Amino acid sequence: MILNISAVLLFGAASAFAVKTKSAGGGAALVLFLFGFFSAGTGAYEPIHNLVQASADAIAQLGK
Repeated sequence: MILNISAVLLFGAASAFAVKTKSAGGGAALVLFLFGFFSAGTGAYEPIHNLVQASADAIAQLGK
């Protein structure tokens, strides 16, 4: 079973959780950065998207 979820939805939910729990660590900062990045779609979209996609593919391959 494959679950597809939008990166904006995923990082939006994670950033809402980080703000609600008042997380101030590096992980929360990364989540908030990625949410802003994916929602804005800036010129740096392609390299960062490729990095996130490669990371997701690598994690998916660990389960096989």
